[in-house]
Amino acid sequence: MTADAWITLAVLAVTVVLLATERIPAPVTMAGSAVVLLAAGVLDETEAFAGFSNPAPITVGALYVLAGAVDATGALRGFTDRLFSAEPGRRRADLARVCAPTAAASGFMANTPLVALLAPRVTAWASRAGQPPGRYLMPLSFAAILGGLITIIGTSTNLLVSGILEEQGMDPLGFFEITPVGLPVAALGVGVTVLVAPLLLPDRRGPADQIGSEVREFTLEMLVTTDQSVAGRTVAEAGLRNLQGVFLVAIEHPDGTSVVPAGPDDPLASGDRLTFVGDVKRVLDLQRLRGLELAAQRHVKILETGDHRVFEVVVSERSMLVGSNIREVGFRNRFGGVVMGVHRAAHRVEGKVGDVNLRGGDVLLVVADADFGIRWREGKDFLVVSELAEGEPPQPERARIVELAVLALVVVSATELVSLATMAVLVAFGLVALGIISPSRAARSVDLGVIVIMATSIALGNAVIASGLADHLAELVVRADALGDIGLLVIVLLVTMAMTELLSNSAAAALVLPIGLATAAQAGLDPRPFAVVVLVGASSSFLSPIGYQTNTMVYGMGGYRFTDFARLGFPVSITTFVVTIALTPVVFPLS
Repeated sequence: MTADAWITLAVLAVTVVLLATERIPAPVTMAGSAVVLLAAGVLDETEAFAGFSNPAPITVGALYVLAGAVDATGALRGFTDRLFSAEPGRRRADLARVCAPTAAASGFMANTPLVALLAPRVTAWASRAGQPPGRYLMPLSFAAILGGLITIIGTSTNLLVSGILEEQGMDPLGFFEITPVGLPVAALGVGVTVLVAPLLLPDRRGPADQIGSEVREFTLEMLVTTDQSVAGRTVAEAGLRNLQGVFLVAIEHPDGTSVVPAGPDDPLASGDRLTFVGDVKRVLDLQRLRGLELAAQRHVKILETGDHRVFEVVVSERSMLVGSNIREVGFRNRFGGVVMGVHRAAHRVEGKVGDVNLRGGDVLLVVADADFGIRWREGKDFLVVSELAEGEPPQPERARIVELAVLALVVVSATELVSLATMAVLVAFGLVALGIISPSRAARSVDLGVIVIMATSIALGNAVIASGLADHLAELVVRADALGDIGLLVIVLLVTMAMTELLSNSAAAALVLPIGLATAAQAGLDPRPFAVVVLVGASSSFLSPIGYQTNTMVYGMGGYRFTDFARLGFPVSITTFVVTIALTPVVFPLS
């Protein structure tokens, strides 16, 4: 091998160790590797930075903005409301209800933001029925991973593989080009997950269920809307009787009459004001329930800025608020925020939130603009001002625009009237320009770590090819194979599936794809099927929680042990391997 090939091999070996041990953040490791290869002369500046101008990272960034708009507006809320409308019953039927729609949605929405959207809903849905969320969270992640194989936009890995092909002078993958392989893999993989999860997956309880009663109770008021999900039903029929960590304590009717305490058979009507108490995380979940809106929502809508956040503030003993209630001091006009809820240590706050006489040490949940914390952090009225993640109220009035944007992206890209990258950027820019999502929230929605990993992965792929390392490794693959052309696909797929359990999916694809392309070239075969098996293999991380972002997300939420993933993931991995090897040569002929 040449000196450049040895240098590249050494850099890759160090990169693999660092990624596997997670001693250094993955984006830093990948960027550092690219910089070392540039400094060593293996890559020139054009090759080292080519990833940042490649359509793949740009497209993923735009899709993150779209996902942020979905979260900000509550778009697809009808989908999730229908998904979790019924209480859990039969376990396999419940798994199918969660996994099948998730896989379908994952084909058209990046799976990491999708799991971030659905995981809290699944947790709340299971907890309301007294079931461990761990029964559903790992299958949810697996379904999202499998569904990401249906179209090119399902995962960032798909776009990365397409981008590397384009970087090497080949045609990028079409929107539905991988569907004939990916859809059967997804369907059978989800089927196996639903079938075996009740047998292989132990009941685990997440940290929220293990903490017990040591939570801070906030009082929050909600209004019943005209939506018949709640209006016209009893408390029990509306699903408000057994909410996990949240209790409905009072109902106030528009005529001024009250029901205290609220019972399961009490009827609910549009305009009723409901008082809940519970843990802050559970209380904030209430704003996503269909048929209810924050009693403060009418005030939130008339705040000057559309970029709303939720803050926890502790009232100072010296504050002008002490001894007065929120209504008397004109909180919105004076502080530029709306109080959603109140917590008082060791005591449950009684009565309407706006009528509570505040004391020093009371904790308020405040909806305000992004600068609220800066304005009041040093003031005498609040001891602590801290922003809560994922606390912004949804904007349902703008959700339809976002849903139409998703549809437009899929239709236009699928028909190839405009390239996927161009359409994704147009949609993202349009959502920001129309004020559907604020520039600051759009920026926060983009996972820069993923973008850096993708861009530098392309640089590493360029190094593997430019140094000649890919050709040398491909020679070893060809010599080791005794199973013919199909055997080459088998080896490349197995290597990719093994690598993705140790590294990130993007890193695995970037490292193995050049070898797969070189193997195809030396064997005189079409490179397309090798790209497809690398794409599938890099996304097939089912054996550990570290190989794929969605697995990592649910790992802690579900209270899983490391070995739980291998227990359920092994049959799913076997299914994925068999179906991929059986279908890929048929759909993408090797020669």
